[in-house]
Amino acid sequence: MTGASGAQYGLRLLEFLLQNGHRVYLLMSRPAQVVVNMETEHRLPGRASEIQAYFSDLYSAQPGQLQVFEREQWAAPIASGSGVADATVVCPCTTGTLSAIACGSSRNLIERAADVCLKERKKLILVVRETPFSEIHLENMLKLARMGVIIMPANPGFYQRPTSVQELVDFMVARVLDHLNIPHRLLPRWGDALQVE
Repeated sequence: MTGASGAQYGLRLLEFLLQNGHRVYLLMSRPAQVVVNMETEHRLPGRASEIQAYFSDLYSAQPGQLQVFEREQWAAPIASGSGVADATVVCPCTTGTLSAIACGSSRNLIERAADVCLKERKKLILVVRETPFSEIHLENMLKLARMGVIIMPANPGFYQRPTSVQELVDFMVARVLDHLNIPHRLLPRWGDALQVE
């Protein structure tokens, strides 16, 4: 999670993954922690170990299911191609992080994890939250899309007739889960009669 507005997207994705038995490595930039505190009812502690305990308790994670790393914890498995995750999602993704990933700067563990994902040809999804996009943003997105990165601006749809912010958040999280090939029932499919959970 980076410091773009839309912390709810990242938190809902984390909640779903943990509650459905998936192992998660969580990275949060310092601005992301500030935004979570501004946009939600959560008051996150400062250290990765404390954040890990907080979310593990909140979302009833199994022991070892969630690992939260410090921003410069270079010994983390996701900092190396030999320990790369199956997929990496930056949600929400700032345009600054987008730019850093596009040029391979790897100044912190979030950028390094994305860089490793690219070099190992793993799935990388960026849920970019900005509006409007500048030409620089669009060029960076196009550059990454040509490398196979899934660029997913945080633009929820309305065909399911949402009646709450939660349903708008779930729309975006459902689209991320679709691209991770993770089954869900967060929203009805186009032309389907599924009920929103």
